[in-house]
Amino acid sequence: MINLNFTNLDEETQQHLMAVSKKDIEQKYGSDLKRYAKRNDMNYQSLLEQEAQRNLYAYDYVFNI
Repeated sequence: MINLNFTNLDEETQQHLMAVSKKDIEQKYGSDLKRYAKRNDMNYQSLLEQEAQRNLYAYDYVFNI
């Protein structure tokens, strides 16, 4: 669960959420993603970025107003 202040959804907060999501994906699926990227001749960083964006939808958010 991620607690957010509803009045503070600026670029910095969004980048922080993306960084947290990337770390989460790398811990869970890093080796599998690297293998998949290599096998399919893809850029690992762009694949990680896509998966991190998808992962953001899996989080539970609590907005403080």
